[in-house]
Order: sequence, then C-alpha cells, then structure tokens
Amino acid sequence: MMMTSLLLGLVAWTTTSAELPKYAIRCNRIVTVNDESEVIHHGVLLVKDGKIEAVGRAAEVAIPDGYELVNAPNLWAVPGLVEAHNHISGSLMDLNDGVYLSNPGLRTLDVVEANNQNLKNGIAGGVTCTLLIPGSGNNMSGFGTLVKTAGDNLDEMLVRYPGSLKIAQAGNPESYWNGVRRSYMNWNTRQTLLSARRYHDAWTAYEEGKGPKPRHNPAYEDFRGLFRKEFPTSVHTQIYQVVLMTIKMQHDELGLWAVLDHSTFDAFKLGKETADRGMFVINGPRQIHFDRTERKIWGNASEWWRMGEGRQKLGVNTDSPVIPQEELSVQAAMAVHYGMPQEHAIASVTRIPAEALGIFDRLGSLEVGKDADIALWTGDPIDPASACLKVLVNGKLAYDADRDGRRF
Repeated sequence: MMMTSLLLGLVAWTTTSAELPKYAIRCNRIVTVNDESEVIHHGVLLVKDGKIEAVGRAAEVAIPDGYELVNAPNLWAVPGLVEAHNHISGSLMDLNDGVYLSNPGLRTLDVVEANNQNLKNGIAGGVTCTLLIPGSGNNMSGFGTLVKTAGDNLDEMLVRYPGSLKIAQAGNPESYWNGVRRSYMNWNTRQTLLSARRYHDAWTAYEEGKGPKPRHNPAYEDFRGLFRKEFPTSVHTQIYQVVLMTIKMQHDELGLWAVLDHSTFDAFKLGKETADRGMFVINGPRQIHFDRTERKIWGNASEWWRMGEGRQKLGVNTDSPVIPQEELSVQAAMAVHYGMPQEHAIASVTRIPAEALGIFDRLGSLEVGKDADIALWTGDPIDPASACLKVLVNGKLAYDADRDGRRF
C-alpha cells in the first residue's frame, strides 16, 4: 500500500487509503500545537485514510458510522514527537564511515532498519518521526533520512530523502587520523560546499540552455536539493566560536538553510544572532553548562531562550542512543527544569523540529489534513510522571501499552 516517488530530487513518501482503519478518539485534552497553541478540552479527533479528518470539541464533532471509538476520557492527545538528531533508526554498525574527512556521497537511506528494538522503545515514548543522520567523526559524513518510527520496510517508513546534510564543524572530527583542527576543518567544509555548488550551478545552466552538459558526479548529485533549499544542513556545532563559524559560513556566506544541532556549552551567548536570522537551534543532549568563568551552572535551553529574547526557534534532542530515544520528552522536561518556559516545551519536541526540517506541512501538530501521528498520554508529556499509552503512526495503531507491555 506504500510507494516512493521521485520529486524535484527528493524521495518522498506517499500512501494509498485502502484498508487503513478509521478512528474516533475521544479524550480529555487535545494539545494541537497549532498557530494559536490551542488546547481543546473534552475533544474528539477523527482519523481517516491515515490523516486527521477532524479535530474539535466532542459536542461539535459528530462521529460517523464505521469509525472505531477510542474512548480515553482521562488521556491527553499530543502530536507524535519529532526527533531531529537520531542514530538508532538505522544500523548502528553503519553509523560513521571515516574514509575521508568529508564523505559527501554517503547516505543513511541505505541503512534504515525497520522495527529494531530501539525504534520500538522510541514509539513507546511517543516519538513518531526521526531524522536518521550519520555520526560526527567526519567533517561531512553524508545525507540523513527522515523516517517514521513505525513500518515494516523503507517504503512504509520514508518521509523524505534527503532529510538533511550532516556536517560536524568540530567536536569529534578532530580525532580523524592524526588529528585536524578548526582551521583545516572550516577550510575543508567550505571547499566541499563550494565544489558542490559549482556542480549544481553547472547543471542548472545546462538545464536552462545556458551551458554545456556537465559530467555526472554521484558524490555531488544530492547536493542539488540543498542549494534549492529543499532540505537543510544539520550541523553538529558547539561552543561559542564553532557556532559563530557555522552562522558565518553556512548562513551568512553560503546562504544555506542551516539547522544548529547540539549548540551546547557557551554557544547560547549567540542567541540574539540566531534569533535575528530566524535560525533554528535544536539543543542537546547536554541540558546544562558549567561556566567556570562565573562559577555557575546554566541551563542551555533556557539561556538560548533568554539570549534570543524569547524569539529563538528552539527545540531539544536526544542524540539517541546517547540519550535513549524514548526519553525525548524527558529532555524537554529537563530544559523546563533549568528555565525554559513550560508553555514552549511540547512545541520544542513537536512543532519546532518539524518546522526546522521542513515537514511541518505534514507533522508536528494536530490539524486537519496532517498525518495521523498521535500519542495518547496519561497527562502532560513534559511531566516525567506521565506515560504514553497509545501511539498512532500514519493512522495505524503502532503502540499500545497493554498490548506491547512497555511503558516509559
């Protein structure tokens, strides 16, 4: 019932409606995470053909015949969580190929591993979509893949390929062979991106009838969508100087859609710079920073929020398996504990990462027409005392605590 299609250089997921169940979910609270941050008390969600068909108060949404009623009067309905930094949706044996400092032709699309135990645990924690990216042992380790956490094969799981281009500007590539430092890493990253852009420009000129046909280079082919801004760079970047170089090189000089990943230690001091540019920061998994100059412990996410004057597009991540995937909501809870506004917490693991990765048209909120990725919780998912009891992915029941026996 699933198929992949090639569209503008992107591999995208599509589905047919045959044999998909129809649900009417009646619950205590629906946290929509829509533009108005609407919370609907005593609400109903209708699910049909893998999509959200209706959402509203129970008194206002009629349940048609033929819909299976999920009666959950004490539960919260929350969008499926979106993880923007994930390594467990594919084979951990193929996490990082340290052949060259830059490996631009590599991709995680080839190593997606359906139904692995780490994914099942993630679903039990309410996570329904992940960005599977290579490791950070190289400056440029390849292209990531956006996948759903449920599905029996790649066709059923795929949301988009490429999901992002993974770049590590520092903080691991230093160990490459005999060791490199920031000067060479920055030069290497810039030169690789400039070579890819020349390749893209040459093909664009040919397609517009303005130049000769270039030679095909598979190492640079997937970069074309990057320069069309169809997907971002996911940048493993941390500490003030390294994040500053990411902003300067990738956003300011090259005009790329760059998403700042990790962004830990003292990087939050650049919060105003990133907020002014409208850049996304997906912070974690370190949620605290010990500032030795001031002998003080800062909450990383809270300081990004404060330095960005409340304008920062801020999410959190687990870097799973560094932090288990099922603890994504706990990372958001830690961010709140250290000072991030609680009213932003659910958005930081749903809407914000979906927007950062360019998939908010499908995921990240509970709105009519979006994928029916819905998690039912015993309460606020940012409260560690809450548990996720049921999860729908693409309108199918992917997890049931009573049936599957896992509860986080």
